[in-house]
Amino acid sequence: MKNTYCKGSALAACTSSMILLSAMLASQSVSAHGYLEVPPSRALACQKGLNTKCGGAQYEPQSVGETFKGFPAGIGGAPLQGPVDGKIASGGHSLFSVLDAQSAARWHLTEIKDRNIDFQWQYTAVHPATKHEYFITRNGWNPNEALKRATFESTPFCTIDGGNQKPVTGAKHNCNIPTDKSGQHVILAIWTVGDTDAAFYNAADVNILAEPELPGGWSSVGSISPSTSLLVGDKVKARAFSANGENPDYSVEISIDSAEEGSPNNWSFKLAEAINKAHALIRAGVRDESGTIEPVKGNNSVYAQKDSGVTRYELQLDMKEDAAAKLSVGAMQPQYVLVKGQAKVDFGMISNRKMNVEAILFDQNNKPVGSTSTQADSGSNWLAIDIRSNPGAHTLTLVGTTLDGRTTRQDTQTINVTGEGAGADYDFVFPEGISEYTAGTKVLQPKTNEVFECKPFPESGYCKQYSPSANGFEPGVGAHSHMAWNKL
Repeated sequence: MKNTYCKGSALAACTSSMILLSAMLASQSVSAHGYLEVPPSRALACQKGLNTKCGGAQYEPQSVGETFKGFPAGIGGAPLQGPVDGKIASGGHSLFSVLDAQSAARWHLTEIKDRNIDFQWQYTAVHPATKHEYFITRNGWNPNEALKRATFESTPFCTIDGGNQKPVTGAKHNCNIPTDKSGQHVILAIWTVGDTDAAFYNAADVNILAEPELPGGWSSVGSISPSTSLLVGDKVKARAFSANGENPDYSVEISIDSAEEGSPNNWSFKLAEAINKAHALIRAGVRDESGTIEPVKGNNSVYAQKDSGVTRYELQLDMKEDAAAKLSVGAMQPQYVLVKGQAKVDFGMISNRKMNVEAILFDQNNKPVGSTSTQADSGSNWLAIDIRSNPGAHTLTLVGTTLDGRTTRQDTQTINVTGEGAGADYDFVFPEGISEYTAGTKVLQPKTNEVFECKPFPESGYCKQYSPSANGFEPGVGAHSHMAWNKL
């Protein structure tokens, strides 16, 4: 850390004291580590691959930003506490200095679509917390200038009292992003440690897309975006949430009483009307030029007054099973003949609904030897599975799920496979299951239709060394295949 705030004849003494204090801090906080997980800190976004060219930060997001507590003290000539201006994101650590780079396009932006947000931390070595604070950049800040104290609002928009207790990983800090904030901002999340002189400063880069507070005191808290047709007897519930969790007093539910009401546009309109009849502080619909909010047959937004305490709505569909849905295997050949262990198994299927369908063929040992999946139209369809197997009775399993996800149907048939067998057995079709490859694992190389066995240790370690851009150890194909595999 540079001691740029020390002036005059006190410089030498100030520098010496800072060196001593740094040593004390390192000894006290060595075991305290953690990072902002939701939304991801700048360093965690590096580890996730969302940010690039991050230096050491991508390997140690839990260590980033650790320095003295006390931010934002130091404004207006007051003694400096917390990270130095220009080094707020790194905490002044040279290993993480790349995080201090600042430009409008340098870092991945996490989209924030709801002003009511649950911040979450991950603690890898937890210490008591005095508090957690969340600061945000000022309106009109320059995203192409280094982060300074003056870049941020002088007070946090949210503070969570830690009670000097050990915080729990994944615990939610429910906060509201100020209504005047929109677009690109940096949120500075601070975990102040209770039993040391340290705090952890994590910068999170966000793009706030949530609507601002609207004229008349209304704020957008959700939407009714219908896409699913419903059946008579289905129910739709608009679940209301406040800062303390679900608020059932403002939740509204409707039932579908006719086929006409089950149309997406119609049930959206019915639900919006029901919300408006039930509550004066909540409105659902579309705003016109005068600010009036009225339901429409289609997408409806949901708005709330601050006095309601409601911060968001979620839709919950309670759909009954489609009892009339049917699915079955149709026409099949009397037998399917293998040629050098391979065959195409084609067959018909019949359904009375559009379905997402998966068909799997199992051999006598219940090992899958081929599969296919598709979205099938209502009526008759023809499917085909390319298999590699040996002669004998096989089992065809056909599973279909209606497009709305409410109903699944299955049919199972036995088919006869004859002809010339594939010979050597195998455990996987390369590269499926590559993380499980060990000495003795047998894989089928579909490019050559050959089976290879992973060599014993230590060569077995090479069997997992594969990516589309680095395929040197790919069985039977890679330049170094012989170092990892034996052909059977």
